[in-house]
Amino acid sequence: MRLVTYSWLAVVLAIACAAIGWLGLAGWMAAAVLLASVAMHVAGNAIGTRLREATDHDLALRRNTSLPAAAPLPASGPTHLERRSSLGRLVPISAGIGAACGGTAGTLSLLWLTASSPAGAVLGGGSSAVVGGLLGFLGASFVEIVRASLRESLAAERAATRPPDGTTSPSQRRA
Repeated sequence: MRLVTYSWLAVVLAIACAAIGWLGLAGWMAAAVLLASVAMHVAGNAIGTRLREATDHDLALRRNTSLPAAAPLPASGPTHLERRSSLGRLVPISAGIGAACGGTAGTLSLLWLTASSPAGAVLGGGSSAVVGGLLGFLGASFVEIVRASLRESLAAERAATRPPDGTTSPSQRRA
């Protein structure tokens, strides 16, 4: 190892020792998490390097070339998820509902279940409102993206099964 690496290691070790002395058990736990994350990073890097070196770089030469080439896909415009657009009205409403529910639940639980002061309950309720709003936003965003993806995939499937002359197929006439 180079001297610079040892210097950085000494700095990190000194900071870890200071944290352990200042924070007690929490400092020991933080040092353990830091050490474990560095060890996992080094192990992952070593495994990845070994896997990269062990791969067969001549795979294209070994492939069976008797298989027919796949037909090229037709060009299409950008999909809804590729364009920059608003997520809709559902997302801010859900974020607001999540914030209201989270703030109410946090404030009431701090007032009723703990010996918290009203100021502490309001502060905790504000924190709960932020978390509730974030969860509401994430949930509504997920639902909106899944809905848009399903709508696009169903429209693409209908367009792919439609005959080129514009008439409806027998399976579409029955439906």
